[in-house]
Amino acid sequence: MRASFDIGGTFTDLVLLDESTGRAWLGKCLTTYDDFSRAIEEGLAQVLGAAGAGPADLDRSVVGATTLVTNALIERRGARTALITTRGFGDTLEIGREWRYDLYDQQLQLPEPLVPVEHRFELTERLRADGSVHQEVDLEEAARIADAMAALDVESVAVCLLHSYASTAHEDAVAAVLAERLPGVPVTLSGRLAPVIREYERTVTTLANAYVRPVAGEHFADIERALQNAGIDQPLVLMQSNGGVISTRTAREAPLRLLESGPAAGALGAAFLGARLGLDRLLAFDMGGTTAKICIVEGGRPTVHHGFEVGRVHRLKAGSGLPVSMPVVDMLEIGAGGGSIAGLDALGLLKVGPHSAGSRPGPAGYGMGGELPTVTDADIVLGYLDPDYFLGGRMQLD
Repeated sequence: MRASFDIGGTFTDLVLLDESTGRAWLGKCLTTYDDFSRAIEEGLAQVLGAAGAGPADLDRSVVGATTLVTNALIERRGARTALITTRGFGDTLEIGREWRYDLYDQQLQLPEPLVPVEHRFELTERLRADGSVHQEVDLEEAARIADAMAALDVESVAVCLLHSYASTAHEDAVAAVLAERLPGVPVTLSGRLAPVIREYERTVTTLANAYVRPVAGEHFADIERALQNAGIDQPLVLMQSNGGVISTRTAREAPLRLLESGPAAGALGAAFLGARLGLDRLLAFDMGGTTAKICIVEGGRPTVHHGFEVGRVHRLKAGSGLPVSMPVVDMLEIGAGGGSIAGLDALGLLKVGPHSAGSRPGPAGYGMGGELPTVTDADIVLGYLDPDYFLGGRMQLD
């Protein structure tokens, strides 16, 4: 038997599959943000109990998916992060690509940088485009920067130096200084994470990974603890954005690889179902509690691109999100799910998302203290949801 799970912003889903018979048992419970292990333990108890099985019956690796990495980015719930960049390039996040993604839009919006100006540090050093040294890295200055970061109580650091896709020598030297001066603070190097040309994209990718890294580390620890508490002694692998899987050790260092973990799993599931039905061209839609995703399946496989935008802030237009240089199942994603909070924007127009009520307090209809209107509340009022039969009848809606 194999167990799989998907942790979303509102619900955690579990599946127990008997691969010899093809029979599956499903479990669903509210995501527990204070300790993700509790939701997984509850879901495991549901599916194992329904199947009349025990932990010893699991003889395959446990496969997990989660949308919490992308939710942390979209809702800006990451760690206190700092950025080190080459001297003279501290404003890369504002300069971006030096173009307007819509020339004629008078209300153009750009995504807010993940770190404020006071958390950005410029370092004296310079590599040429071929990786050769133009100016040696000033390690004494790097030490002073590390001390300044300690004073700011930063929780994670991103290092993105010019042309580090060609050589990681300078970034490695800076990382050694940071490890000595900031013990226990995770450091993400652009040349190790995303050694690709284009400075703005590489900077945003590195910064995004650093921003979610401490949160993701706690999240993965919760998952492993849940499996241990349930007595499951099988390796855990996590779904990547490109549809592959990685170990939790790799995921802790590069959680951005899981940016579209849950949606990628859903796209693969849609492709598999389409193949069983003899369909090789599909439009797959996935709406969760925090985000909604849509992707195209052609030739029986979802398209994978080496690049993605997350958290588009202006009418879903390309260019209004954070560019991420990672292989990912190609899909469009917006911060509008079942728990997305509705309100009015600066123009007095109705706006939904990107912030979500989550699982607690959740939508007002959950009766757990939520007071803000969400998509789920609208569905209840309109009669789309049966308040007497929600979550398999285990949850009463108000």
